[in-house]
Amino acid sequence: MLAEARGPEPLTSRAPWKPSTPGKEIKRQRGGKNHRKASSQRSCLFGLELNPELVWEDWELGMEFTKTLLLKNIHSKLQKLHVRPPVSKFFSAIVPQIIVLSPGTSFSIPICFRPVQRCEYEDCIEFQGKDGSFQVCLRAIIPCHALEVPDSVLLPLCAVENSSKTNFLLKNVSKLQTCFQWKCTAPFQLSPEHGLLKPSQECPITVIFRPQEALVYQQQASCRFGEEGDEAKSCCNVLLQGLAKYPFIQLRDPGTTDEKQQCGPELHFGSVPIGQSLQKPFDIFNPSPVTASFSLSRSSSGLHLLDSEFSCDVTRGKVAPGGSLRAFVTYTPAEVDTVSVEYLSLKCRGALNETPLKLIGNGVGPKVSLTSSVLDFGCVEEGGAVVQTVELVNSAPVEAFYQWDLDCTGNSVFSIQPASGTVCPHGHFTLKAVYKPTQPIAHHRRVTCIVLHRDPIFLDLIGTCHSELQQPVILKPEHLVLYKLHWCRRLDPQDTLTQEENKVGLDREGMLCPVGEQSHRAQDKRTPMEEYYETCLGCMDPLSCSSLSFPHVSVEPSELLFNHKLASSLLPTSTSCQPVSITNHTGGKLSLVWTASRDSPFTVSPLSCDLAPLKSTSFRVTYDPKQINTLHGAQLECFAYCKDNPQIEGRLLCPPWCVTVRVIGHSFQQSKEHFLPRCSLQPYRVVFPALGVLSYRTVLFRNCGDLPLSFCLDPGSTPALAESVSVVPSCGLIQPGKHQILTLRSTPSEDGPKHGFSLHLRLNAAKDTKKLTVVSVVEKLCISLEGDKRFRFQPTAVGSRTRRSHHIRNLGRVPLRFQWSIPEPDQQLIFVEPDAGELHPNESSVQIWSFSPLYEKTYTLKATLSFWPIQTPGCNKSHLTLNVVGLGSKGLIEAEKAVVDVGDILVGSCRAIQVPLVNNSPCPVSFCLSVQQMLLDEDLPYDPGTEPKALRLDCERGTIVSHSKMLLRSTVRPHRRGRYLWTISYQMLNSSGAVSRPPQAVCEVRAKGVFPTLRVIDVCGGGSVGRLSKGHLWKLFSVDSLNEHMLSNTSPAGLAYRTTTRNSLSSCPSVFSKAMLDCNFSANPMNSKPSVFELMFHNPGSIPVDWAFLFPADQQLEMEYWAETGEFSSTELSQMKVKDNHLFFISPRSGTLLPGQQRAVHFTYSHDFVGADRFPVTLKLSHGREILLNLQGLTLEKDTPCLHFASRQHVFTSVSIEDCAPPKQVYELNNCGAVPVRYEVDVSALAQLKVDNFNHPVLVCLNPEGEVLPGKTAMLEWIFSPLEAKMYHMDVSISVQGGDSTLVRFEGCGLDSPTLDSAKPFKFSDTEAPEPCVKRAPFPGQVVFLSEDSVSLGNIPIYSQSSRILFLTNLSHTDSVHYKWDEQSYQQVVQIHPEKGILRPEESALCVLTFTSTDYPTCYQLDVICQMIQENALTQHRDALQSWEEEKERRQFTLTDRNPSEIQGVPMDEEPVSVPWGKGPPLRKYKTLPPIFARGRCEPGGSICTRMTRAQRQAQRQAQREKRRPEPPRPALLHLGLTAHSHRPLGYLPHPPDRSREHRRRVRSVEPRRPESTESSTSCPAGPPSTPRGPERDVAVRVLTSLLRGVLEDPAFILSLIALSSRPITYHLPPPPPPPPDCPAFSQLSPDPQILSSGPVDRREQRGTADGEGTAGRWGNNSPTQSPAHAVNAPADLSEGVLLNTLQNLMMEAVRGELVLTAHPRTVILPPVCTRTRKMSKAMVEESELWRDGDEPAGT
Repeated sequence: MLAEARGPEPLTSRAPWKPSTPGKEIKRQRGGKNHRKASSQRSCLFGLELNPELVWEDWELGMEFTKTLLLKNIHSKLQKLHVRPPVSKFFSAIVPQIIVLSPGTSFSIPICFRPVQRCEYEDCIEFQGKDGSFQVCLRAIIPCHALEVPDSVLLPLCAVENSSKTNFLLKNVSKLQTCFQWKCTAPFQLSPEHGLLKPSQECPITVIFRPQEALVYQQQASCRFGEEGDEAKSCCNVLLQGLAKYPFIQLRDPGTTDEKQQCGPELHFGSVPIGQSLQKPFDIFNPSPVTASFSLSRSSSGLHLLDSEFSCDVTRGKVAPGGSLRAFVTYTPAEVDTVSVEYLSLKCRGALNETPLKLIGNGVGPKVSLTSSVLDFGCVEEGGAVVQTVELVNSAPVEAFYQWDLDCTGNSVFSIQPASGTVCPHGHFTLKAVYKPTQPIAHHRRVTCIVLHRDPIFLDLIGTCHSELQQPVILKPEHLVLYKLHWCRRLDPQDTLTQEENKVGLDREGMLCPVGEQSHRAQDKRTPMEEYYETCLGCMDPLSCSSLSFPHVSVEPSELLFNHKLASSLLPTSTSCQPVSITNHTGGKLSLVWTASRDSPFTVSPLSCDLAPLKSTSFRVTYDPKQINTLHGAQLECFAYCKDNPQIEGRLLCPPWCVTVRVIGHSFQQSKEHFLPRCSLQPYRVVFPALGVLSYRTVLFRNCGDLPLSFCLDPGSTPALAESVSVVPSCGLIQPGKHQILTLRSTPSEDGPKHGFSLHLRLNAAKDTKKLTVVSVVEKLCISLEGDKRFRFQPTAVGSRTRRSHHIRNLGRVPLRFQWSIPEPDQQLIFVEPDAGELHPNESSVQIWSFSPLYEKTYTLKATLSFWPIQTPGCNKSHLTLNVVGLGSKGLIEAEKAVVDVGDILVGSCRAIQVPLVNNSPCPVSFCLSVQQMLLDEDLPYDPGTEPKALRLDCERGTIVSHSKMLLRSTVRPHRRGRYLWTISYQMLNSSGAVSRPPQAVCEVRAKGVFPTLRVIDVCGGGSVGRLSKGHLWKLFSVDSLNEHMLSNTSPAGLAYRTTTRNSLSSCPSVFSKAMLDCNFSANPMNSKPSVFELMFHNPGSIPVDWAFLFPADQQLEMEYWAETGEFSSTELSQMKVKDNHLFFISPRSGTLLPGQQRAVHFTYSHDFVGADRFPVTLKLSHGREILLNLQGLTLEKDTPCLHFASRQHVFTSVSIEDCAPPKQVYELNNCGAVPVRYEVDVSALAQLKVDNFNHPVLVCLNPEGEVLPGKTAMLEWIFSPLEAKMYHMDVSISVQGGDSTLVRFEGCGLDSPTLDSAKPFKFSDTEAPEPCVKRAPFPGQVVFLSEDSVSLGNIPIYSQSSRILFLTNLSHTDSVHYKWDEQSYQQVVQIHPEKGILRPEESALCVLTFTSTDYPTCYQLDVICQMIQENALTQHRDALQSWEEEKERRQFTLTDRNPSEIQGVPMDEEPVSVPWGKGPPLRKYKTLPPIFARGRCEPGGSICTRMTRAQRQAQRQAQREKRRPEPPRPALLHLGLTAHSHRPLGYLPHPPDRSREHRRRVRSVEPRRPESTESSTSCPAGPPSTPRGPERDVAVRVLTSLLRGVLEDPAFILSLIALSSRPITYHLPPPPPPPPDCPAFSQLSPDPQILSSGPVDRREQRGTADGEGTAGRWGNNSPTQSPAHAVNAPADLSEGVLLNTLQNLMMEAVRGELVLTAHPRTVILPPVCTRTRKMSKAMVEESELWRDGDEPAGT
């Protein structure tokens, strides 16, 4: 054996290592991880400890390497080993041939390795010991590169466009330095991709998975490794597996758990106070199984937003699978009464769509009002002061900032404290107003209260000052109202008032107004902001209307600045003056009076003067500060009143007008630094509406420092843009901690900067400024339409409606109102909801468009969208056109299956079905479904109005999109048993939802409501009823009625309890069904074998059936002990006896039968107690029938005579009144006792019936008296001959000698005429077996199976023979069975061949039954028994009998008795045992023992009882100790029921044409079999010899069969047949027999065969039939002249026998499986037939016509 070098072998990461063949040289190139290491572990073999292999790893060429193999004996015995050294030249060992090792000693073997080339080597050294041999492997390996990697790496579940990673170890398992290089493609990435590994070094490899689609990824990653720079590197693979799924994110409202109430895509903040913030949360939920990475950002809409009012604390993040992240959105409104809308876009990386989140909120401002609009100080003396209060009320939830436009430092006669401040939300503040006049005039001033973010409110202050010298008219509030009324009517103040107009009252706001003129106040259309603004500028009278073009008194300038010039050349002086001009715009002379203040640095000169109409005058305002380096400010007021304006009756009193001048100044020296300002502006950016209308905004300017602050507008910062914005007041002084509310007015223009411009406020007359950004620009109204102004509908069915959504969005900053307009002709085709509404800035609205085509065409329509600003209703309208395209088409709905068969459904249960509806049209179809129900069973009444629908549709209305399928889910719940048919129809819906077309059928649904049903298909008896026929057992158990009840419909009462349950409080349960049956177990003597009935139940339905036999205890509720009465009725006691002694037993008690399944149920009754037993048992079918079975059994004394009647009502076969020979009919009498029974029929009732029917014997009993042996059955023969066509009822008494008499009711029907032309002409219930409905199955424990348990020959003529083929099959796999047919009772009419035989395991035997009808019409009901005994039982009996005989011979001795005749035994008359046949010793026959009497009873015949002696008692005990003789095994019985009805030829031949042909050639006289006698031997007429019978005929048939087969295969014979086709026929059929003469009177008929044979109906007129073996019948009294006809028929009889034999062989081959009768016939191509053979002679045509007429022989 030489070592073999192995060539290069590529190694993979997963290939297992294969050891090389011992003794062969191996060459291995650098491989992979399957490099095998040397084993360092020692093993134990046969008590020796050693290394299993020696491996050389580090070796070089040209050198010698030695290793030592150490053997150690760890066994307790001496070891002797034979050694075989290595066979190759590369390994050598110096070792002796035999090694002896003592226990515990060791032996070393040096082994040298000498390599000659660089490859792998392998060899072995073998040891042979006492216990066996073993080998030690010797291997030399070369170092190679090897890496260890896992077979596969599974990446964590990853989301699309995300990444996941994992690690695995890459290990260098070789002793060489190895470099590696990974190669992998997307979506996997390995890191590091390359590297260098030292021996045994590990490197973690990171796998990154970045999928781009939701797929299952599997990819091989290749790693090439080896020496650095070596191109032929080894390779290993790792399978990378990853699963990617699309992420999905939902937005949820944390405030609710109901998914229907989730916030969805909108987060509504409601109304939020200006300057405050509201925070609302929402949850980002991840229902997907992968981690979702998201980003939350503001959606881009093309709208330029200056500052967002919404902020979110989460902008991006990750959500784990099934987790959620809570985010908060904060809303801070910046403008009052403005709805802010923004959209957040929730983007999830890898998701298919984005989720928008709509944010909407409304900013609300303060709502401030005064408790009174007028303060009347009354008349005050000069130098005095009056104080009044007024409340400022804030009814809004936001803090209100207010400021009075009034100088409260002494420069005005009126003052309000505090002049500025705040009002808490929903609060009020009390103000104190002081009137301190300095001159005796009437004063009136309309003071403005400026509110931040709201329109100003006004307060009218009036008062009159009197002095000693001057007492002007006292000014009252009603004067203000009357003045305003006249001024609005453009009346002159000097005009008189009517008396009615001079009356004033209070309006609904509590203000003074003329009575009846409250509505005139609405004529003044000045806004509060306009009135305030014009008042500040001093160019309008406060009480004038806005419709006037000129004011009453004006002042110019309205603001004066002192020492606020920054030019260095102009130095401030201590005193400075500036002029002020006042103009009188009225037609009267005015007096001007300035209010002077002593402490004010500002003075006006002159303080008063008169001013002519339409003239102007100038005043000098002087600033003379008393302190330096300080700031001053004041508001100077001047009252102008009419010079001549006394209060005259009927004339108007004009109140004075007041004009003001705002002045500020500072006294800082040039070298002195001004105060450092600390102030704030809220808001710092003022945004005007993007409309070209006059708008106002307010700004809160707050002095946050401890020093006064002065401000003035610097117009030089933006001179061009500053003119478009007006600020009032443009200058002023703010005290420390106070504020000033600035009002800005602007009319935006289109050329204004979009980002706004800045206004600078100079602070403290220094270089310090405060910047205020103003955005005042007009933007073009812009609305975006989805789809680029084109909107297309999908194809729509004519008359239906299609809805589709369309988005419009306001891309401007102006709230818009929109309106859709559709041309009137197109309004019936399209419409939109909503067609009008409002769009706030950046808001998107969803429009639902509907399209309803009228025709099949393409529509192109146009709709116009008009929109305009909300502030200017009806002005500046813009328009957009939307092109709408729609297609009208025809819709149709179909079903995939025109008929949907649901199958069978349990009544009362439901089944969900799905009917696929298909829409193949190009348009969606809206439909309405309807169901029409029908019952296909004609015998069931059906009322559509009251019958509930058994088919319910889950959805009756819906829409199927185009080219799609919808599953119509329905529920079928049948309410009763029957075949249902539902027609599902649909109607298309129009645009209004109403039906537009008549119903069209879609499909039909069929179902059948069924109940669980069972059926008894077979019955078998055992024990005491084993010899009873199946028909008798069938009647005893009322199987026909039981089947009828089990197959019938269930009543509602029977369904009270659908399943097995305890529902009764008594031992006799309630019965909810009227189905009650008596199941009779017959009667038998006490201590006889139990009566066993086996019923084969079959489930003929299509649903499983749960069945149970419920005993009374199974239905009785378990009650507490205290609830039981303790008293039992006789019925309960009887049931307790039956239950305790188990007299009735059923097995199994319950079960389930699947469709088509069969199950045998055993019913057993034990004859343990004398008397009649009854026991109620309920057969319950779950969800089905409930039947009460009354089990009845009778146990008799052994000496009690008893005849048992299966039924006390018998129905005869109907007989025609024209029948001259009515058939004999039988009635069974069964002796179920142990003693013979003599019976007698009371013929007096029959005689009376004869008298009543004109002395006509309607009913005749042929054997009215007789004796029935124990266990036997007697047949009462009757002839029923009706005289009239009616139903006869006859009650006949049958008495038993020594017993009771039984009254049996016989019924029979007389027919008017024979109904032989019908399909079943001779149908009768008693003689015809039920037709087999299913394939029978053997009973449990049955040894042999009979192919048919009943044979019905139907209607046959007398003297005829019929044959049937039966099969006996041995069901055992191991044991043989002996069988024998018992024909003793019916040997005259029945013959079965073979009569007996043996069946091997699983073998089948063919039996031919031949029935020969007698010479008188009879209704046959025969029960043929087949006895069977297993070979194993016979063997055991023979062995036991042999052992018993040997034991008997061993113990045999002789006894001497005084009177042997008294104790001599009498042989028993047992049943003859017909087995064994041919095996074992013959069984003896015994006579019946005399009656056994109890001890002490006298002997019969009056002999005196004698006492037994001691010897006799010892002998008796010895006899009892002796072993009894083994009894032979009882044979198993098979019952074959045979029924037939024979008729006279006169009544049979003319009527059934289909059967007459069958018996046409067989109607010959067949001599009934009789006992052999001299008469029978001499009665045979002389004539030609008959056909051979018996074995001779069998031989002839077989020989002829083989000869005919050979002849038919001879080619010469085939050619001769062609020549014979033209030859004439050499013989003819005999002529038909003449018609028989008329029948004689019925009184001459007798059932005796001899009498019948002598009658006019001669047997010579009839033709017999051949038996099953081909035996030809002969004429009973045949004359010599008829012998030629018999000779002519002889060839036909012989042919019939051959044919019958052939058919029997074919059937036997089919049973054995050698022949398949159902196989398709094979086609054989014959050679072409010559022209001569195509011509048919006239004789052949005639012959074929004769055969076609029915003269051919009929088969059996």
